[in-house]
Amino acid sequence: MSATASIALDPYAAAPPSRRLLFRLNPLAKLAAPVPAMVALIFTRDLVTPLALLALAYGVLIVGARWTLRTVLLLAVAVPIGILMVGAGMSLWVDAARVADTPVLLQLGAWSLHAGALETGMATGLRLGAIAALAFMAGLTTTGPDLVRATVQQLRVPYRVGYTALAAFRFVPRFGYELDLIRQAHRVRGAHGGRGPFAAVARWGGYVVPLLAGAIRHAERVALAMDARAFGAHRDRTERHLVPFRRRDVAFVALFWLASAAILIPLFPWTP
Repeated sequence: MSATASIALDPYAAAPPSRRLLFRLNPLAKLAAPVPAMVALIFTRDLVTPLALLALAYGVLIVGARWTLRTVLLLAVAVPIGILMVGAGMSLWVDAARVADTPVLLQLGAWSLHAGALETGMATGLRLGAIAALAFMAGLTTTGPDLVRATVQQLRVPYRVGYTALAAFRFVPRFGYELDLIRQAHRVRGAHGGRGPFAAVARWGGYVVPLLAGAIRHAERVALAMDARAFGAHRDRTERHLVPFRRRDVAFVALFWLASAAILIPLFPWTP
């Protein structure tokens, strides 16, 4: 099997190396850097503060992330549409009495949409969008194994906990692969054909038993492999791949905190 095929089947396989900024940082640095800004966004109520932090997150992602089709669709399409949908939806739930002194933008019978309600809704949408964009700094540039290694090596999380959780997460893509094989086998045999809701229920019912059987077999193989490697027999374990916390990680966290403070302090988002 080629390297490309193995990466397609296993999303946790090692990605091609990248010299982009965020890929060269420790996962914990990418998690720690946006935390103060994300916490401050919870208490903001204006439009400018989340918009500025959203621009900061996008700037870091443009410079430091690998631009794939998924990244472009997520940042250029999904996030803006999500902000607009949340903002429009939340504006409908704003108490009209609190924004009665603002201009009316839309009138439908006895119901009115005031400018203040739309501003409040869009502030909520921008706040959630900024929090998501800040989280994408780590989410789009960090693999599961590297995050586990960093927590074990820097945060001293017991490796029994970290690697057991990683093994559990790896069950998800395995289930997807097994389900695809089961569907192909049923299609070849012509089982549960036809259209309509009853045929769909019959098809999904036929997937359950072989999927559970495959999951049990895979769990047994994983348990035997971990036992053969003496997993949990010793207090510590050696690492073939180290994820160090370097000076550039400290510099990134410090610079991002300074940039966040430069946005938050002048705007005073926590004051009414």
